Amino acid sequence: MKLLHIDSSILGDNSASRQLSHSVVQAWKTAEPAAVVTYRDLASDAISHFSAATLVAAGTTAELRNAAQQHEAELSASTLAEFLAADAVVIAAPMYNFTIPTQLKAWIDRIAVAGQTFRYTEAGPEGLCGNKKVVVVSTSGGMHVGQATGVGHEEYLKVMLGFMGITDIEFVRAHGLAYGDDVRNKAMSDAQAHISEQLFAAA
Repeated sequence: MKLLHIDSSILGDNSASRQLSHSVVQAWKTAEPAAVVTYRDLASDAISHFSAATLVAAGTTAELRNAAQQHEAELSASTLAEFLAADAVVIAAPMYNFTIPTQLKAWIDRIAVAGQTFRYTEAGPEGLCGNKKVVVVSTSGGMHVGQATGVGHEEYLKVMLGFMGITDIEFVRAHGLAYGDDVRNKAMSDAQAHISEQLFAAA
């Protein structure tokens, strides 16, 4: 099994989402020792945002691309190839200003490719990645599940992944992290317990 691990927090070692996403990956490797993990850190090795330059690079034949265009084309191709090759994906998704980090959005823009991860048909759009499982590590300073403020975070990821055909999505949550040490410690402890006791209970 091939597992793609995505981190996106800008907080480095102080990041709750990084700590939990690494716990998920370790639990997954324990459950499936043969799993091969590919890791991408979107904060330390940021993917440039989708832009006109990206479109120009994609529309220019390889032999006519300049160095910048070649870099853009290779970045898009390698990012997409990693995702397509993965059987499962662990996505660390902290909430920044009621939505996902821009670094994570830049990654999504590189994998949401017509004809590769979805296609349009006469009956409407069809996702092409329905064979993948995704675990989303969702962290936030406040409490947003079921609230209007949560729509731009978890709901966006559900919609985007569903658009690509992925419905096997599980969330590991640690919310209320800014509500003081007691609340933070309980949220992290509950999330770790979910990972160790429930996430791979059927494995």
